[in-house]
Amino acid sequence: MAKALSKSQLAAEIAAKGGLTKKAGAEILEHLANLAYKHAKNTFTLPGIGKLVLVNRKARVGRNPATGATIQIPAKKVVKFRVAKAAKDAILGAR
Repeated sequence: MAKALSKSQLAAEIAAKGGLTKKAGAEILEHLANLAYKHAKNTFTLPGIGKLVLVNRKARVGRNPATGATIQIPAKKVVKFRVAKAAKDAILGAR
């Protein structure tokens, strides 16, 4: 499996495609991340890639695997990323 692109490599790719400097590409990435953080509560969608969704998890009973004791896990909010169908088809191939 190939290595993942680093932030600087991704910024360089964006800059090359848009005819910008690497610094401008990094600023675009930073701005995109800040938009995602700011709007994740209402869902943040990157068309063709996926969306960030805020989900409420219910309280539940868990178990300590070492002792077997049951514990109460409280309800909480979590952020999930749902991959878009277009991204799944492009990566895995259309079924």
